[in-house]
Amino acid sequence: MPAVTTPLVAVDIIIELVDRDARPIVLIERKNPPYGWAIPGGFVDVGETLERAAVREAKEETSLEVTLTGLLGNYSDPGRDARHHTVSAVYIAHAIGEPKAADDAAHLALFTLDTLPDSLAFDHHKILADYARLLQSGQLPSLSAGLE
Repeated sequence: MPAVTTPLVAVDIIIELVDRDARPIVLIERKNPPYGWAIPGGFVDVGETLERAAVREAKEETSLEVTLTGLLGNYSDPGRDARHHTVSAVYIAHAIGEPKAADDAAHLALFTLDTLPDSLAFDHHKILADYARLLQSGQLPSLSAGLE
């Protein structure tokens, strides 16, 4: 019987720094390919819940303790990661303190939605557009996006 191949499972965390004016979000500049600025995140370990993975990845890459506040959505386009098919659950989180780049993050910076860098990795431009829409309208991303 051939081995079953399934997509890899990942999490991404939009971290709002709630102790600062304008509540900027934390992005990391990736140390490894694919290069570019990215929402902190990574792969879920076997035996780990999505939520624990999100808190762990946030800590590993930004040195911040986060509180998850919501699930923005699941992103599953097979082309979202050129390395392999990856499905990501994207969380929104609050944090306070001074973030520091660590683990897979070469650098780290704070951005508002109107000052995002051009070189976003993966499908993070789409994710952050969905996040901006949520903040403006209170509506989660459309579930029909994955059917197109």
